[in-house]
Amino acid sequence: MALLEKEAGMAIGAGMAMFAGAVGTAWVQASVGSAAMGVIAERPEEASKLLVWLLIPETIVVFGFVIAAKLAGLF
Repeated sequence: MALLEKEAGMAIGAGMAMFAGAVGTAWVQASVGSAAMGVIAERPEEASKLLVWLLIPETIVVFGFVIAAKLAGLF
């Protein structure tokens, strides 16, 4: 007898993928965001360059979503 059914295990894995991606992104954006705001306060002309550094961690959530969708059988 299996501890979890196949679908339940995939659902738990998909949830963990989304959770880990979201927590990782929040942790990174807290560091990058505070540093970027400090730089923008001193040099406002650098704002457009720093926006890219704020958007890069969002890809972690997208990767987590893709993994969760693959585990759930959407792809």
